[in-house]
Amino acid sequence: MIERLCFELETVSTVTSSAKVIEKKKKRSKLYADLKRDKFLYLLMLPGILFFIIFKFIPMWGIIISFQEYSPYQGILNSEWVGLTHFERFFTNPDFLILFRNTMMISLLNLVFFFPLPILLAILLNEVRSKVFKRSIQSIVYLPHFLSWVIIAGISFLLLAESTGIINLLLEKLGVKSFDFLTNESTFWYLLVGQNMWKETGWGTIIFLAAVAGVNPQLYEAAKIDGASKLRQIWHITLPGIKNVIIVLFILRLGSIMDVGFEQVFLMANGAVSNVADVFETYVYRNGIQSGQFSYTTAVGLFKSIIGLVLVVIANWFAKRFGEEGIY
Repeated sequence: MIERLCFELETVSTVTSSAKVIEKKKKRSKLYADLKRDKFLYLLMLPGILFFIIFKFIPMWGIIISFQEYSPYQGILNSEWVGLTHFERFFTNPDFLILFRNTMMISLLNLVFFFPLPILLAILLNEVRSKVFKRSIQSIVYLPHFLSWVIIAGISFLLLAESTGIINLLLEKLGVKSFDFLTNESTFWYLLVGQNMWKETGWGTIIFLAAVAGVNPQLYEAAKIDGASKLRQIWHITLPGIKNVIIVLFILRLGSIMDVGFEQVFLMANGAVSNVADVFETYVYRNGIQSGQFSYTTAVGLFKSIIGLVLVVIANWFAKRFGEEGIY
């Protein structure tokens, strides 16, 4: 009886393992068939995958030095381990609160004023019926994206300089006192946000225009029959139709909330606004590149990344909680 039971168990085990082997072979054959069928699509993905591997994943090895007293002569493997010393130094630094305030305020102002603007522009462009006029406007608003921050900073100086700027010269001719746009702490953050809005709004409409184009046109026809105005159609059809795209891009934007753009801030900053212009990127540049404190500034960069990761996870959890798709 026992021998028979053992034989049956062995038979069942053999059948189960055979079934698993067959299932694995089917999966492999299916994967091979998919790869063969869509080989050109995967080939198109290859440059993007290589980019992320080379420039995003491989450099993560360097995070180790934020826990070391890194020496270029000793290398990563032989440098002295110091634990959380660099993080303690950073959090107890009097500059930490100033850096955090400036970075967060610039990012929050960008979220409030800049983030909704591409959505609004995409909706307005979608309502334009003349294709020639629509494409012309699209081309015009896309162009600033391709200008470097050096050019934009130069244009800003030509327009806003207190003594020689075109705007202040016009104000003086109108009998209005000139205004120090570039050296005024109270307007510096808004100046950066305004530059972002002018440079990137047109480029940001690309995704939202594609999302708007995917909304079912029959919904608009039904709304017209019911007597809905354009504003009602936008509010009840267009915005709900692109809601998922807005949420995904908002979550991704939160992931880079601690990045305000080194080049822009570095070019526009000056001694008069240093108290409101100093952000994490400029701090890392001064202490890391100029002073050679590689471990310390790597710890600062790691702190920024952790904050972004936490915000993405929290925002994605809220999105899932309220029935949206989120990013994962």
